[in-house]
Amino acid sequence: MDASVNSSVDLPGEKETELKPFSIWKLIGEDVACVFQRDPAARTRLEIITTYPGVHAILLYRMASRLWSKGWRYLPRLISYIGRIWTSIDIHPGATIGRRFFIDHGTGVVIGETAEVGDDVTLYHGVTLGGVSWNKGKRHPTLGDRVVVGAGAKILGPITVGQDARVGANSVVISPVSEGKTVVGIPGKVMQSSRVASEITDGIDLNHHLIPDPVAEAVNCLLERIRLLEQEVGVHGCLPGGKVPDDECDHCDAQPVCEPVVPVDLKKARA
Repeated sequence: MDASVNSSVDLPGEKETELKPFSIWKLIGEDVACVFQRDPAARTRLEIITTYPGVHAILLYRMASRLWSKGWRYLPRLISYIGRIWTSIDIHPGATIGRRFFIDHGTGVVIGETAEVGDDVTLYHGVTLGGVSWNKGKRHPTLGDRVVVGAGAKILGPITVGQDARVGANSVVISPVSEGKTVVGIPGKVMQSSRVASEITDGIDLNHHLIPDPVAEAVNCLLERIRLLEQEVGVHGCLPGGKVPDDECDHCDAQPVCEPVVPVDLKKARA
């Protein structure tokens, strides 16, 4: 996890028997290297180090966190404050952040003091890992390994988002999310349907836009039921007494909604 905590050291051919803290420079090096995997716009290491605010924020966090773990308080907070002014990213030095952490763009990201973030996690701009209580103790969320959080999402309270989960853009998550699930909406709802298959076979799955839309699915279901009821009473379209397709309204601004991309087959659903 973080430079301030003990992490296991991989020993080829041997069982992990000794725990040692990762070097802060090793962690920062991994944070820089992982950008090439998750941002196709990245070209050179120099470009990443000098122009990526997300990398600047995590670099300052690593320094502040190391001091925080050694009992310092004011200096880590000062470093965090400087980082917020510099990058518009606010990471409390008391947070625990794992390896290969990536913040894309980064403006508006807030990570609270008791937040815990696993390895290979990706956050987009506007994400908040916040609390819902003024009580001391654990009050911020825990994110498992390989979690992807879309732009503007808010994850609030001491809840756990399981590894490999995805949070849709602008979602507000206030309940735990199981491993591998996708959550969208306000408040966030866990989708029970299987995730869209990704063509990526190696590395991080960044297709966080390929997620179901529960509101659209509900509207599509209602529209399909209306069509079935119209068939039962022998009418067609939205015009009174309509019998043929020409009776459909041709000047409605909601036409894209009335023509769902994937219509719901209620007969098969009942079967």
